[in-house]
Amino acid sequence: MKKIIVLLLVVQFSFAQQSTRKLVWEENFDGKFLNEKSWNFELGDGCPNCGWGNNERQLYTNENHKVAENKLVITAKKEGDKYTSTRLTTKGKKEFKYGRFEARAKLPVGQGVWPAFWMLGSNIKEVGWPKCGEIDILEYIGKEPNMVFTSLHTQDSHGNTINTKKTRFDIIEQGFHIYAVEWTKDKMDFFVDEQLVYTFQPENKTEAVWPFDQSFYLIVNMAIGGNFGGPEVNDTILPQDFIIDYIKVYQ
Repeated sequence: MKKIIVLLLVVQFSFAQQSTRKLVWEENFDGKFLNEKSWNFELGDGCPNCGWGNNERQLYTNENHKVAENKLVITAKKEGDKYTSTRLTTKGKKEFKYGRFEARAKLPVGQGVWPAFWMLGSNIKEVGWPKCGEIDILEYIGKEPNMVFTSLHTQDSHGNTINTKKTRFDIIEQGFHIYAVEWTKDKMDFFVDEQLVYTFQPENKTEAVWPFDQSFYLIVNMAIGGNFGGPEVNDTILPQDFIIDYIKVYQ
């Protein structure tokens, strides 16, 4: 009986926490075109840090996307001898410190695709990466089916993926799923649908370990190949779509 009461109290407390948050920004992709008051295109191959620092193979354009049926569709293609895709950010337009950040999305599949929903510290130009911090809410690579990656990059990790979790979901490629992080001054909790998959809560929050006390901006993209997604790419699976139904921010 005591266990049941404790469980109920925990559930009630969780719902109370959720109810105190307010929706402060949402992107429902309900127009005919991308809202450029909120979004920027990042174009090209990432040079002078070519391959976007990861030996990625795609060239980002402002044409590999569409807004249709209240959804954003990013399409990765093989065009001649090159790969193309789209990368979007809210840098300088929508930046946030703390909150719940979630996207409902449907993944592409196949060897070489690397879709992501993530965040970078707004001070990246001043301090560089990884000192600015990086929050990877969703990463998926086609060469590892059924797996979702949630990660953090900091100066303490020298940018390497040591603060990370890989979680298996047997139906993750089927339909839409919700990917979220709940970020407070104390910790980060990562979720896939309703399942808590990873918590980062270091005791000693030095600047190198915890650069997460400043504003961050959002990024949505689909890379091809690279150190993580590749190196091999199965051209026969292209084109592939990364479909985002919505993005919401609660604080």
